Amino acid sequence: MKSEKLKAKSEKEPESDIIIEDAEVVPEPSELDKRKALSAEFIDKYQRLMAEFDNFRKRTAAEKMRIYDNAVGDTVARFLDVADNFERAVRAVRPEAQEDGFYKGVNMIFKQFTDVLDQIGVEGIDAEGEDFDPNLHEAVMHVEDGAFSEGEVVEEFQKGYMYKDKVIRHSKVKVAN
Repeated sequence: MKSEKLKAKSEKEPESDIIIEDAEVVPEPSELDKRKALSAEFIDKYQRLMAEFDNFRKRTAAEKMRIYDNAVGDTVARFLDVADNFERAVRAVRPEAQEDGFYKGVNMIFKQFTDVLDQIGVEGIDAEGEDFDPNLHEAVMHVEDGAFSEGEVVEEFQKGYMYKDKVIRHSKVKVAN
């Protein structure tokens, strides 16, 4: 009986068109729209990948340069004792023996050695008369002397060297207190 009433009621009501004014109808995306979205996604991924690769290339280039600089510094450090010995040999010659061919040969080798260091970019650290800098100098002695200002390097015992703002060997110095 209830079903007959519902049936009768539905037969009496006319079908009406429902109109919703504020609703926006979203059409089904076309194949072109799907392909545009997929293309935009691929472009974004490509751009990110290229940026990541560029960063990787820059990082590896910087790392290669750092490795090269360290290798040059380590190699030069091993030759600095040879340079010191040549310098001692040149200084040890008496003035009357400076015209001797052996002295001239040793002096030429020492000059050639220092020229090569200059060409590579290795620079000597100025010490004597400068203010003591623990980043550049190694104090092996202190002296109390009023003729010098406090912290001034009085004497250099062993020359220090730098390569591209990196200390290869600190200068061994005597410092005034």
